[in-house]
Order: sequence, then C-alpha cells, then structure tokens
Amino acid sequence: MGAHPSIEIGELPIGRPQNLFPAITQTAIGKLPKMTVHGADYDTRDGSCLRDFIHVSDIAHAHTLAIQFAEGKKNASNYEIFNLGTGNGVTVLEAINAFERVSGEKLNYEIGPRRAGDVIAIYANNDHAVQSLGWDIQYGIDDMMSTAWAWEQKLKAATAPTS
Repeated sequence: MGAHPSIEIGELPIGRPQNLFPAITQTAIGKLPKMTVHGADYDTRDGSCLRDFIHVSDIAHAHTLAIQFAEGKKNASNYEIFNLGTGNGVTVLEAINAFERVSGEKLNYEIGPRRAGDVIAIYANNDHAVQSLGWDIQYGIDDMMSTAWAWEQKLKAATAPTS
C-alpha cells in the first residue's frame, strides 16, 4: 500500500476503488463523497476488520531479495514460497485514524453493515522471508498513508485546470 517515496509511482484504480487506501485518499480529496467501513461488530480491537497492509517499497525490496536468493542457489527446490506482510494486523478504523493523523484531514466515512465473505482478520506469517531473505519491514502504516496521500494530491494537481 502507499506509493513509492518519490511519489512517481502509485495506485490508480479504474472506477470505484476496491482497496482501502485509494478509497480513503479519494474520499479525502473529494473524488468520492463518502467512504463506508463495512462492519464495526467484528471481534477485533475496534470492531472493524483487521488486515495486513504492507508498503509497496517493502514488497519491491522482498522481490529483489528473492531474486538474489534464487541467483545464489539458496532455494531448496525450483521454487520457494514467501509470505510478505508485516505480520501485524491493522484494523480499517486504525488505518483511517492513521490517515487523519498524517494528513491532518478529517475523513468523511460511515459505519455500514458487514459485507458477505469478509473475514475478520488476515495477516501474514513472514518468518520465512525474514529468516531466509534477511528481509525486514522499513515502512509503517503512517508511511503508507503519507505516501498514498502525497500520490493522490499529485494526481489532483496533474489534472487541475491551468489558468
């Protein structure tokens, strides 16, 4: 999640975003009138679903390390599976709070009913990637929100009419 720290690359969903981060930033910038949090009665810290958000740069770094791992013939077979994630869940409401904290913007959202099929909590066990690749997380939720917000602001500036 988030955008590259250079703000040259970011997420640009077609149509209404299905991922949380662009839904948050597009709501904050005014592309969407309101965001819905689907359920607040789950068995989590604040009742909203818990997900394992990871910064796009941490994912890219893991891929680079995995290529080096394979080139060094450290893999036990023709393929290895690495779970990539922080290993810690962040709830939807915690993500919204992080956005509001780093952006200084108040997000227009409402609590709606649960969505069919949503799982309560899902997060990665990244032990294999950490131990085998020497991979570690460099970016936290505030970094993810900050770069995602900067990306959304850049998109708005790029499409703003010039006078």
